[in-house]
Amino acid sequence: MNLPCYALTAEQSMMIFEFISEGPNGQIVKIVQYTETNTKGVYNLAFGDRDASGALDDFSISNNGDREKVLATVVATIFAFTDTRPDAWIYAAGSTKSRTRLYRMGLSKYLEAMQNDFEVYGLRNQEWEIFVKGIEYEAFLAKRKNV
Repeated sequence: MNLPCYALTAEQSMMIFEFISEGPNGQIVKIVQYTETNTKGVYNLAFGDRDASGALDDFSISNNGDREKVLATVVATIFAFTDTRPDAWIYAAGSTKSRTRLYRMGLSKYLEAMQNDFEVYGLRNQEWEIFVKGIEYEAFLAKRKNV
């Protein structure tokens, strides 16, 4: 996908990324963090603002007017992460129901472009299925197609 996004910095492990959101509320440091789950090869994607202590706050609402660019930047981290771990599965769910809805809307908007590079699934009724626009999912799973 070739969308405008913010410049990223990453730790050497490529597990934690940071970027700066710029908008009417100023410059806000965002963090995208990948953590391996109890299932080998499946990584949780956590996303939010960096709080005063430097930790990721996935409940903050910054309303900086740059949602599309922020989501595109999060997607850029998925590409960077899977460049180093091509067999990784990425699990994502919002910290709230409204955040999960926001992620679903973003996936729906860019689904066609994403499907060129990723297999995308949604969790519904405790079962994974191929992601389909217009269906409400509880979580999402993506895997990079052969790189």
